[in-house]
Amino acid sequence: MTGIYVAVAALLLATVFGLIWRRRNGVLRVRKDDDVERLDAAELGTGLGDRATLVQFSSAFCAPCRATRRVLGEVAGMVEGVVHVELDAEANLDLVRRLNVLRTPTVLVLDASGRIVRRGAGLPRKADIIAAVGEAVA
Repeated sequence: MTGIYVAVAALLLATVFGLIWRRRNGVLRVRKDDDVERLDAAELGTGLGDRATLVQFSSAFCAPCRATRRVLGEVAGMVEGVVHVELDAEANLDLVRRLNVLRTPTVLVLDASGRIVRRGAGLPRKADIIAAVGEAVA
């Protein structure tokens, strides 16, 4: 009988963990003012956008990274002055460690000065990216 209780508890824990992970996946979170990071053109290897910059950390074997690249490219093409920059996480380990990037894809939305406005991990929704760009531009 103890084995059944252990199995039920394990299934319950796995379900709760899966639901929490699913809810957080791809959601762009607002950065707190006390831990604001700034990125500049030298760190990104290219210039910042005139209005906003979408930074994506990717890896070679990341399937959601391809879909994220497409979504961010579409949004950057829709809004004048917005640039999409994709960085290989393995090639930029110092930046990955400094920004505490734990998984790919990780997306950062920067305003015109390079301040991180929003951050998210996982495949983001296009509407969320558009809203974050609107916030960065405002």
